[in-house]
Amino acid sequence: MNKKEKLVIVGAGMASGRMLEHLFETDPERFDITLFGAEPRGNYNRIMLSPVLAGEKSFDQIVTHDAAWYDAHQVECRFGETVTRIDRAAKVVHSAGSEAPYDKLVIATGSAPFMIPVAGRDLPGVMAFRDYDDVQAMVAAARKKGARAVVIGGGLLGLEAAAALRLHGMEVVVLHLMGHLMERQLDAAAGYLLQKELESRGIKIHCKAQTSAILGRGRTEAVLLDDGTLYPADIVVMAVGIRPEARIATDAGLHVERGIVVDDRMLTSDPDILALGECCEHNSICYGLVAPLYDMAKVAAKTLTGVEATFRSVDTATQLKVTGVSLYSAGDFADAPDREDIVLRNSGAGIYKRLVLKDNRIVGVVLYGETTDGAWYFDMLRKGTDVSEMRETLIFGQSRQGSASLDPMAAVAALPDDAEICGCNGVCKGAIVSAIIARNLTSLDDVRAHTKASASCGSCTGLVEQLMTLTLGDKYSPDAVQPVCGCTTLGHGDVRRLIKAKGLKTIPAVMQELEWKTSCGCAKCRPALNYYLVCDWPDEYADDYQSRFVNERVHANIQKDGTYSVVPRMWGGVTSAKELRAIADVVDKFHIPSVKVTGGQRIDMLGVTKEDLPAVWADLGKAGFISGHAYAKGLRTVKTCVGSDWCRFGTQDSTGLGIRIEKFMWGSWTPAKVKMAVSGCPRNCAEATCKDVGVICVDSGYEIHFAGAAGLDIKGTEILGLVKTEDDALEHIVALVQMYREQAHYLERIYKWVKRVGLDEIRRQILEDPRKRKAYFDRFAFSRKFAQVDPWSERVSGKDKHEFRPMATIGFPVAAEEALWIAIGQTADIPLRGARCVATPQGRIAVFRTVENRFFAIEDRCPHKGGPLSQGIVHGAHVTCPLHGWVISLETGKAQGADEGSVRTFALKVEGGKLLISSDALVSMTA
Repeated sequence: MNKKEKLVIVGAGMASGRMLEHLFETDPERFDITLFGAEPRGNYNRIMLSPVLAGEKSFDQIVTHDAAWYDAHQVECRFGETVTRIDRAAKVVHSAGSEAPYDKLVIATGSAPFMIPVAGRDLPGVMAFRDYDDVQAMVAAARKKGARAVVIGGGLLGLEAAAALRLHGMEVVVLHLMGHLMERQLDAAAGYLLQKELESRGIKIHCKAQTSAILGRGRTEAVLLDDGTLYPADIVVMAVGIRPEARIATDAGLHVERGIVVDDRMLTSDPDILALGECCEHNSICYGLVAPLYDMAKVAAKTLTGVEATFRSVDTATQLKVTGVSLYSAGDFADAPDREDIVLRNSGAGIYKRLVLKDNRIVGVVLYGETTDGAWYFDMLRKGTDVSEMRETLIFGQSRQGSASLDPMAAVAALPDDAEICGCNGVCKGAIVSAIIARNLTSLDDVRAHTKASASCGSCTGLVEQLMTLTLGDKYSPDAVQPVCGCTTLGHGDVRRLIKAKGLKTIPAVMQELEWKTSCGCAKCRPALNYYLVCDWPDEYADDYQSRFVNERVHANIQKDGTYSVVPRMWGGVTSAKELRAIADVVDKFHIPSVKVTGGQRIDMLGVTKEDLPAVWADLGKAGFISGHAYAKGLRTVKTCVGSDWCRFGTQDSTGLGIRIEKFMWGSWTPAKVKMAVSGCPRNCAEATCKDVGVICVDSGYEIHFAGAAGLDIKGTEILGLVKTEDDALEHIVALVQMYREQAHYLERIYKWVKRVGLDEIRRQILEDPRKRKAYFDRFAFSRKFAQVDPWSERVSGKDKHEFRPMATIGFPVAAEEALWIAIGQTADIPLRGARCVATPQGRIAVFRTVENRFFAIEDRCPHKGGPLSQGIVHGAHVTCPLHGWVISLETGKAQGADEGSVRTFALKVEGGKLLISSDALVSMTA
C-alpha cells in the first residue's frame, strides 16, 4: 500500500474549498490533508456576506463545507490558527500553536482589506467588510437606536454594505473618492442612475470625497473630509479595495510582486508550493472575482494529482448584490479612438444600456435596469463574435434579432450550449441542460447541487430557472412562496430568517421592520410570530398570551359547547392508584360529565366549565399532577409499552426511556403538536412507527424513527438511524426536535417539514454531524429552563385570573322611560387586544378592547356554531371565533366571508375609566 503524501493548505476559503472538491472527485486517497484557517470556521460563500448582512440569508445558508463534510473527507482542520512561518528547507509550516509537515503546500490566504492611512483608522468602530466577524460587528452596531454609519468606498462591496446597513435602519453615508459610483465597472451615466436609486432608499452619496481623518474619543464619532465636511458616525466601514495577503510567501523567500507569482499550473517559484486565489498573481494580474479563482482551483487540483492543466486569463462579468437593483457590467468600456458606442437610454423607466464595440466586436457591456440580455452579450464578448449584421438592433437584445420571437424564453432557447450561464462557477448552458436530463433534476436545489450553477452569488438564478422550464416543461414550476397571511407578502421562511437576522424581539418590532400591511396583524400571523419569537429568544421574549388561541391561553381544550377538557400529564402513560383516586374525586366534586382514556395513555375529563378550571387544577396539583399540554403546540405524549420490565419480548426499558424523554422535553413550544412513542421491541406495541418521533428498541440499541402521521394523513415513519445508548437516543431526539423548532413553519407538522427540508439534510445534520447535533441539543436544553413551568399551578396562584370569571353579572334593570347606563367594570379590567364577558340571565355579552383602545360589546355567541367570541383572538376591529375561525366585525356584528349570520351589538360608553353598557342591551337580549 502506497503511503499517502502530506498536503497542507493554508487558507480555508472559497478557492481552497473548490480545489478540495476537485481533489476528492479525481483522487480522494492521494493525500493526508491538513487545513489551516485564520477564521474560527470552515469554508463559506464569502460573496454572499452582503445578503447575510442585509438579513436576507442566514450564515448557515452560505456555509459550503460544514464540519460533517470535512470529517467525511478526513480533513484535519485547524480553524482559528494563523500560519506564521513556512520552513521550506524542512518542509514544515508553523502556526502560533502547532506545526505541520508537508510534501505539497498550497497557499490560499486570500486578500486583506486596504485601510486608508488616516488618523483615527485604529479607533474602535472602524471596520472592514471581508468576513463573517465583520458582518456580526456591523449587525450589532445597527441594533443601536439611531445608529449612523459612514461607508468609505463606492465600489461593489461598499455599496452592498451601505444598502444592507440601511435595511437595518441605520443612517448611511457613502463617501467615494471618484466622480461617480463603481467607476471600474460603470460609466458615468450608469453610475448616475445607480446613485439616484440608492439615494431614493435614504442613502446619502458624496462623490469626490477625500477622507482626512476619523474622529473620536475612545471610539468612532465622526469622519472629517479635507474640505471640512463632517459626518457623524457610530461605525466606519472601509471598503476601498483589497491587496493580496502574501506576507508568509514573502517571508519564505518565494517570488512575490503584488501577489505570489504563479505560472500556468499554479506553481510558485518553489515546485512543491502552489498558490491560488486572491493571494496570487498570474501574468501580472491579481484576480478578485470568483470565476477565475474557481478556474485556478481546478488547475491546482490537477497539478497536485499529476494531470496537465493550464490556467488562462478569463473575461469576467459583474453584478451588484443589492435587492431591487439590476446592474450588469463586463469587459472594457473606457473611451478610445478606435472604439464606438451603441447606447439606449430610457430615463423614465430607469434603463440604460451601453455596448462598446471595436472592429465590430463587443469589448464592453454596461446594463442598468434591464439586464436579461447580459449573458448573451457576454457570450459574444468572450467569443469575439462579429456583430456587423445585427448592429442596428443589437442594443435591443437577442429577442429583436432577425425573426427571433419576442418571447424572452426564446432568447434563452437560442443561446448556444457553450454560453456561460453561471459566471461564478463557469457553468455553461449545455452542462445544465445535460444534467437536468441525465439526472432527472426537477428542483432548483437539485440543479445547484449537481452543476453548481446558481449556487454562489445567485444572480444567474433566473436564467437557470428559465433553462429548467425550457427543458422540463410542465414538470417544473418554481415554488411560489405563500405569504404567512394577508397582512404581509413574506412567507414563513423569510419571516423566521429576518427575525433572527435583524434581532427583532417583539411582535410590534417585527411588524414595523418587515412592513406589515396592518397595524396589529390577524389571527393567522400573531400566533405564528409569537411562536417564532418564543423559539428564537427564549430568555428575552415575553410571551404575548393575547396572540395565542384560547386553548393555549387558558391551558385546556375548548369543546363545541364552550366547556373544556382537562388532561393531566401521566409520564410515559404510567399512573398509580393514588393518582386515579385523585382523578375520581375531582370528577365527583365538580360533576364532570365524561371521562375518557385517550390514545396517548392518559385520562381526559370533558365538560369542565371555564370558571371551574383553576379549582380542578388545584385539586389535581395536590395529587402531583401538572398540565398534560393536550391543548398545546408542543410535546403531547410519549406513549410506551411495558418493555423489558415485564414483557417477555422486551429488549430495552422502553417505559423508562419514554419517561426520561417526556420529563426532559415537556413544556417547550413547537410549531405544531408533537407526539412520540417508545416500543420495547420490533413488535411495536406502542405504535412508534406512525408518530412524529418514535423509538423501536432492539437488542443492539435504539432505532430512532421520525416523520410519521396518523391523522388526516396516514404515513409511516422514516428511520433516522440506530444508536447504542439511552443517552444517545435522548440527544438525537432532542436535537431533531430542536432543528424542527428552529426551521419549521408555524402549524407545520414534522412529516410536512421533513418533506420540505429533505430526509438527507436532516440525517446529515442530526446523525452525521456530532457538533451540529450537540449545538441543537444545547439550545433546547437552554430554552427548557424558561419553558418548564407548570401553567396550571401558575393559574391556581392567580395568574391571568380574569380569564376564568365574568367581568360582571347583571340582572334585568328596573323599567324606565329612558335607557339606563349600567356599570360593568373598569377599562383596566380588559387587556389590550382582549375581551371579558358579562353574564346576564339571557346569555353572555362579550366586551372587547382593541389595540387602538376602542371598546365594543357584542353577543358572546358566534352565528356559526355558537362559539364563545370572548375567547377568540382580537385583531383590529375584528375577532376570530375560537371554534371554527369565523371572523366577526366588532363594529357591525357581521360575519366576514359568510352569506348570512351576525351577532347583536350593544352600546357602550366610558366615563372616568368606568365601562357602562346600555340597559337596552338587556332588553334586546330577551327579544
